[in-house]
Amino acid sequence: MQAIVLAGGKGTRLRPFTHVFPKPLMPLGDDNPMPILEVVLRQLARFGFDDVAIITGYLTEYIETFCRDGRRFGTRIMYRREVTPLGTAGGLTLIDRPREPVLVLNGDILTTLDFSDMYKFHRQSGATATIAAYPRTVRIDFGVLDFANPPHVLTGYREKPEFSFEVSMGLYILDPCAWDYLAPGSPLSMPELLEAMRHDGRPVHAFRQECEWLDIGRHDDYVAANEIFQTKRSAFLGDIDRPKLKIG
Repeated sequence: MQAIVLAGGKGTRLRPFTHVFPKPLMPLGDDNPMPILEVVLRQLARFGFDDVAIITGYLTEYIETFCRDGRRFGTRIMYRREVTPLGTAGGLTLIDRPREPVLVLNGDILTTLDFSDMYKFHRQSGATATIAAYPRTVRIDFGVLDFANPPHVLTGYREKPEFSFEVSMGLYILDPCAWDYLAPGSPLSMPELLEAMRHDGRPVHAFRQECEWLDIGRHDDYVAANEIFQTKRSAFLGDIDRPKLKIG
């Protein structure tokens, strides 16, 4: 099974760290640290996705030097470079149209989601695209006011309310028909691609599974991911892990 890893972003919210190296190479864990991208690649191999394409853009040489051909992770890796930023979906034009559904995922997410279960769900559901969904609750740290007409009449006052949403985990299964919506060299976001497919009547489904998930985009997210990986390393890597480095 084929996977495409999106690893071309600049990681601006994680500066100054990402001035030095790309976000997918940020290390996780205090004991025998492992770059986020290595965790992703080892998970892909574990779930049967051994044919991997990595789309790069920012500090490409660092990623290629670290990952090389992917054999030490149990994968085969090919690289495609963005000359200019193409968005989360536009970079897929650098990949030949696949013959089978393909897993597309961000190279900077930490999750215990079973990729093979998601792939099976996609094949059985009849969807042309599947999005991994995760429940999130957002708390507003202020008193929220509701008004009616006339606009100065108060109709409600909620102190620090909480709102629940289902958010995209940055993991997708796309049928080959998704490539019909891509134009070489034209930027396109994943939401734009999926909305275009849905508008044309192509079914887009959500996959839900109880799991850990963090999008390592901000400093506090990175700190939380580092702590979770340190304490639940085996949950992310299973029985597949690299030996600890020995000094001396």
